[in-house]
Amino acid sequence: MNRRWYEEFFHGIALEMWRRAIPPERTRLEVDFLERALGLRRGSSVLDVPCGHGRHAIELAARGARVTGVDISPEQIETARKDAAAAGVEVEWSVAPMQDLTWRGAFDAAYCLGNSFGYQDPDGTRAFLAAVSGALRPGGRFVLDYGVTAESILPRLRDREWAQIDDILFLEENRYHLAESCIETTYTFVRGGRVETRNGLQWVHTLREVRDLLAGAGLMAESPLASIDGEPFQVGSPCLYLVAEKTPAGGASGAAR
Repeated sequence: MNRRWYEEFFHGIALEMWRRAIPPERTRLEVDFLERALGLRRGSSVLDVPCGHGRHAIELAARGARVTGVDISPEQIETARKDAAAAGVEVEWSVAPMQDLTWRGAFDAAYCLGNSFGYQDPDGTRAFLAAVSGALRPGGRFVLDYGVTAESILPRLRDREWAQIDDILFLEENRYHLAESCIETTYTFVRGGRVETRNGLQWVHTLREVRDLLAGAGLMAESPLASIDGEPFQVGSPCLYLVAEKTPAGGASGAAR
Protein backbone atom coordinates (compact mmCIF):
# COMPACT_ATOMS: atom_id res chain seq x y z
CA MET A 1 0.00 0.00 0.00
CA ASN A 2 1.20 3.49 -0.84
CA ARG A 3 0.51 5.39 2.39
CA ARG A 4 1.23 8.72 0.67
CA TRP A 5 -1.27 8.10 -2.13
CA TYR A 6 -2.90 11.51 -1.63
CA GLU A 7 0.22 13.30 -2.91
CA GLU A 8 -0.49 12.18 -6.50
CA PHE A 9 -4.23 11.51 -6.52
CA PHE A 10 -5.88 14.92 -6.63
CA HIS A 11 -5.69 16.22 -10.18
CA GLY A 12 -7.55 16.03 -13.48
CA ILE A 13 -10.71 14.02 -13.90
CA ALA A 14 -10.96 13.00 -10.22
CA LEU A 15 -11.24 16.64 -9.16
CA GLU A 16 -13.59 17.50 -12.00
CA MET A 17 -15.95 14.72 -10.97
CA TRP A 18 -16.09 15.76 -7.31
CA ARG A 19 -16.59 19.41 -8.25
CA ARG A 20 -19.63 18.39 -10.29
CA ALA A 21 -21.01 16.00 -7.67
CA ILE A 22 -21.88 18.61 -5.00
CA PRO A 23 -24.65 21.12 -5.85
CA PRO A 24 -24.29 24.72 -4.60
CA GLU A 25 -27.31 24.34 -2.31
CA ARG A 26 -25.55 21.53 -0.44
CA THR A 27 -22.55 23.80 0.15
CA ARG A 28 -24.81 26.54 1.54
CA LEU A 29 -26.47 24.10 3.94
CA GLU A 30 -23.10 22.78 5.11
CA VAL A 31 -21.88 26.32 5.74
CA ASP A 32 -25.07 27.04 7.71
CA PHE A 33 -24.09 24.07 9.88
CA LEU A 34 -20.51 25.32 10.24
CA GLU A 35 -21.70 28.74 11.37
CA ARG A 36 -23.87 27.13 14.07
CA ALA A 37 -21.44 24.44 15.20
CA LEU A 38 -18.38 26.69 15.26
CA GLY A 39 -20.18 29.70 16.74
CA LEU A 40 -18.94 31.95 13.95
CA ARG A 41 -19.44 35.70 13.84
CA ARG A 42 -18.53 38.26 11.20
CA GLY A 43 -14.75 38.56 11.28
CA SER A 44 -14.10 35.14 12.84
CA SER A 45 -10.80 33.61 11.72
CA VAL A 46 -11.39 30.14 10.26
CA LEU A 47 -9.09 27.41 8.94
CA ASP A 48 -10.35 25.06 6.19
CA VAL A 49 -8.08 22.00 5.92
CA PRO A 50 -7.96 20.38 3.46
CA CYS A 51 -9.96 22.96 1.53
CA GLY A 52 -10.20 21.27 -1.87
CA HIS A 53 -11.42 23.77 -4.47
CA GLY A 54 -12.65 26.05 -1.71
CA ARG A 55 -16.41 25.67 -1.89
CA HIS A 56 -16.89 26.06 1.88
CA ALA A 57 -14.15 28.67 2.31
CA ILE A 58 -15.55 30.92 -0.40
CA GLU A 59 -19.10 30.73 0.96
CA LEU A 60 -17.86 31.50 4.49
CA ALA A 61 -15.81 34.43 3.22
CA ALA A 62 -18.89 35.77 1.45
CA ARG A 63 -20.64 35.73 4.86
CA GLY A 64 -17.90 37.79 6.50
CA ALA A 65 -15.45 35.23 7.92
CA ARG A 66 -11.69 35.60 7.52
CA VAL A 67 -10.80 32.23 5.98
CA THR A 68 -7.54 30.42 5.29
CA GLY A 69 -7.66 27.38 3.03
CA VAL A 70 -4.92 24.71 2.93
CA ASP A 71 -4.68 21.86 0.43
CA ILE A 72 -1.94 19.62 -0.94
CA SER A 73 -3.17 19.93 -4.55
CA PRO A 74 -1.90 22.94 -6.53
CA GLU A 75 -4.71 22.34 -9.04
CA GLN A 76 -7.32 22.58 -6.30
CA ILE A 77 -5.82 25.79 -4.92
CA GLU A 78 -5.62 27.37 -8.38
CA THR A 79 -9.30 26.61 -8.96
CA ALA A 80 -10.12 28.02 -5.52
CA ARG A 81 -8.24 31.26 -6.27
CA LYS A 82 -10.15 31.74 -9.53
CA ASP A 83 -13.53 30.95 -7.93
CA ALA A 84 -12.86 33.32 -5.02
CA ALA A 85 -11.91 36.11 -7.42
CA ALA A 86 -15.06 35.48 -9.46
CA ALA A 87 -17.12 35.64 -6.26
CA GLY A 88 -15.42 38.86 -5.20
CA VAL A 89 -14.15 37.53 -1.87
CA GLU A 90 -10.73 37.30 -0.26
CA VAL A 91 -9.36 34.03 1.12
CA GLU A 92 -5.78 33.19 2.06
CA TRP A 93 -4.77 30.05 0.16
CA SER A 94 -1.82 27.79 0.92
CA VAL A 95 -0.48 24.66 -0.82
CA ALA A 96 0.67 22.24 1.89
CA PRO A 97 -0.07 18.79 3.35
CA MET A 98 -2.91 18.88 5.86
CA GLN A 99 -0.62 18.04 8.80
CA ASP A 100 1.93 20.77 7.95
CA LEU A 101 0.26 23.78 9.58
CA THR A 102 2.67 26.44 10.84
CA TRP A 103 0.14 28.75 12.51
CA ARG A 104 0.07 28.90 16.31
CA GLY A 105 -3.01 30.09 18.16
CA ALA A 106 -4.18 31.98 15.08
CA PHE A 107 -7.73 30.74 14.49
CA ASP A 108 -11.08 30.93 16.23
CA ALA A 109 -12.27 27.79 14.45
CA ALA A 110 -11.29 25.08 11.97
CA TYR A 111 -12.98 22.34 10.01
CA CYS A 112 -12.18 19.25 7.94
CA LEU A 113 -15.09 18.40 5.63
CA GLY A 114 -15.45 16.37 2.43
CA ASN A 115 -14.62 13.01 4.05
CA SER A 116 -10.89 13.82 4.12
CA PHE A 117 -10.42 12.59 7.68
CA GLY A 118 -8.89 9.10 7.53
CA TYR A 119 -6.80 9.68 4.41
CA GLN A 120 -3.66 9.17 6.49
CA ASP A 121 -2.50 6.32 8.71
CA PRO A 122 -3.00 6.72 12.48
CA ASP A 123 0.36 8.45 12.99
CA GLY A 124 -0.45 10.91 10.21
CA THR A 125 -3.90 11.53 11.65
CA ARG A 126 -2.42 12.25 15.08
CA ALA A 127 0.02 14.71 13.47
CA PHE A 128 -2.86 16.38 11.61
CA LEU A 129 -5.00 16.81 14.73
CA ALA A 130 -2.01 18.11 16.72
CA ALA A 131 -1.38 20.67 13.97
CA VAL A 132 -5.04 21.75 13.97
CA SER A 133 -5.05 22.06 17.76
CA GLY A 134 -1.86 24.11 17.65
CA ALA A 135 -3.40 26.45 15.08
CA LEU A 136 -6.49 27.09 17.25
CA ARG A 137 -6.81 29.53 20.11
CA PRO A 138 -7.86 28.00 23.47
CA GLY A 139 -11.60 27.53 23.29
CA GLY A 140 -11.47 27.35 19.49
CA ARG A 141 -13.82 24.88 17.89
CA PHE A 142 -13.22 22.20 15.27
CA VAL A 143 -15.66 20.28 13.07
CA LEU A 144 -14.95 17.11 11.09
CA ASP A 145 -17.00 14.74 9.01
CA TYR A 146 -16.02 11.11 8.51
CA GLY A 147 -17.80 8.55 6.36
CA VAL A 148 -15.72 5.49 7.22
CA THR A 149 -16.13 4.96 10.94
CA ALA A 150 -16.38 1.25 11.60
CA GLU A 151 -19.98 1.82 12.70
CA SER A 152 -20.79 3.49 9.36
CA ILE A 153 -18.88 1.65 6.68
CA LEU A 154 -18.50 -1.98 7.74
CA PRO A 155 -22.24 -2.81 7.72
CA ARG A 156 -22.55 -1.55 4.14
CA LEU A 157 -19.12 -2.00 2.54
CA ARG A 158 -19.38 -3.40 -0.98
CA ASP A 159 -16.69 -4.88 -3.18
CA ARG A 160 -17.80 -2.79 -6.17
CA GLU A 161 -19.93 0.34 -6.63
CA TRP A 162 -20.79 2.35 -9.77
CA ALA A 163 -21.93 5.97 -10.08
CA GLN A 164 -22.62 8.32 -12.99
CA ILE A 165 -21.70 12.01 -12.57
CA ASP A 166 -22.72 13.89 -15.73
CA ASP A 167 -20.63 12.32 -18.50
CA ILE A 168 -18.19 10.59 -16.11
CA LEU A 169 -18.74 6.95 -15.19
CA PHE A 170 -17.14 6.14 -11.86
CA LEU A 171 -16.29 2.72 -10.40
CA GLU A 172 -15.01 1.94 -6.89
CA GLU A 173 -13.48 -1.47 -6.14
CA ASN A 174 -12.85 -1.93 -2.42
CA ARG A 175 -10.54 -4.22 -0.50
CA TYR A 176 -10.53 -4.22 3.29
CA HIS A 177 -7.12 -4.80 4.91
CA LEU A 178 -8.13 -6.38 8.20
CA ALA A 179 -4.78 -6.10 10.00
CA GLU A 180 -4.51 -2.41 9.09
CA SER A 181 -8.21 -1.51 9.51
CA CYS A 182 -7.86 0.19 6.15
CA ILE A 183 -9.92 0.26 2.96
CA GLU A 184 -7.90 0.24 -0.26
CA THR A 185 -9.99 1.50 -3.16
CA THR A 186 -9.25 1.35 -6.87
CA TYR A 187 -11.07 4.21 -8.58
CA THR A 188 -11.81 3.95 -12.30
CA PHE A 189 -13.00 7.00 -14.25
CA VAL A 190 -14.48 6.55 -17.72
CA ARG A 191 -15.37 9.42 -20.07
CA GLY A 192 -15.65 9.46 -23.83
CA GLY A 193 -13.80 6.16 -24.20
CA ARG A 194 -10.91 7.32 -22.00
CA VAL A 195 -10.19 5.33 -18.82
CA GLU A 196 -8.12 6.46 -15.82
CA THR A 197 -7.40 4.38 -12.71
CA ARG A 198 -6.05 5.52 -9.33
CA ASN A 199 -5.71 3.97 -5.88
CA GLY A 200 -6.59 5.50 -2.52
CA LEU A 201 -6.62 4.48 1.13
CA GLN A 202 -8.91 5.33 4.03
CA TRP A 203 -8.24 4.18 7.58
CA VAL A 204 -11.23 2.93 9.55
CA HIS A 205 -11.65 3.98 13.19
CA THR A 206 -14.46 3.39 15.64
CA LEU A 207 -16.25 6.39 17.10
CA ARG A 208 -14.40 5.85 20.37
CA GLU A 209 -11.06 5.83 18.56
CA VAL A 210 -11.87 9.09 16.77
CA ARG A 211 -12.83 10.73 20.06
CA ASP A 212 -9.59 9.43 21.63
CA LEU A 213 -7.55 10.81 18.72
CA LEU A 214 -9.17 14.21 19.20
CA ALA A 215 -8.65 14.10 22.97
CA GLY A 216 -4.99 13.25 22.45
CA ALA A 217 -4.64 16.57 20.61
CA GLY A 218 -6.47 18.48 23.34
CA LEU A 219 -9.78 18.59 21.43
CA MET A 220 -12.81 17.53 23.47
CA ALA A 221 -15.63 16.17 21.31
CA GLU A 222 -19.31 16.81 21.89
CA SER A 223 -22.12 14.31 21.22
CA PRO A 224 -21.72 12.64 17.81
CA LEU A 225 -24.08 13.62 15.01
CA ALA A 226 -25.18 11.72 11.92
CA SER A 227 -26.04 14.76 9.80
CA ILE A 228 -25.81 18.52 9.56
CA ASP A 229 -29.45 18.57 10.74
CA GLY A 230 -28.38 17.32 14.17
CA GLU A 231 -29.58 13.71 14.04
CA PRO A 232 -27.79 11.53 16.63
CA PHE A 233 -25.13 9.17 15.28
CA GLN A 234 -25.82 5.45 15.48
CA VAL A 235 -24.68 2.18 13.92
CA GLY A 236 -25.38 2.34 10.20
CA SER A 237 -25.42 6.15 9.97
CA PRO A 238 -23.80 7.07 6.63
CA CYS A 239 -21.56 9.76 8.11
CA LEU A 240 -20.20 10.97 11.45
CA TYR A 241 -20.06 14.68 12.32
CA LEU A 242 -18.09 15.67 15.39
CA VAL A 243 -17.74 19.10 16.96
CA ALA A 244 -14.83 19.53 19.36
CA GLU A 245 -13.40 22.35 21.46
CA LYS A 246 -9.77 23.01 22.25
CA THR A 247 -9.07 22.77 25.96
CA PRO A 248 -6.99 25.48 27.67
CA ALA A 249 -4.00 23.09 27.82
CA GLY A 250 -4.48 21.68 24.30
CA GLY A 251 -1.90 22.46 21.59
CA ALA A 252 0.23 25.58 21.37
CA SER A 253 -0.72 29.22 21.43
CA GLY A 254 0.98 32.47 20.53
CA ALA A 255 1.15 34.96 17.72
CA ALA A 256 -0.21 34.21 14.28
CA ARG A 257 2.38 33.74 11.60
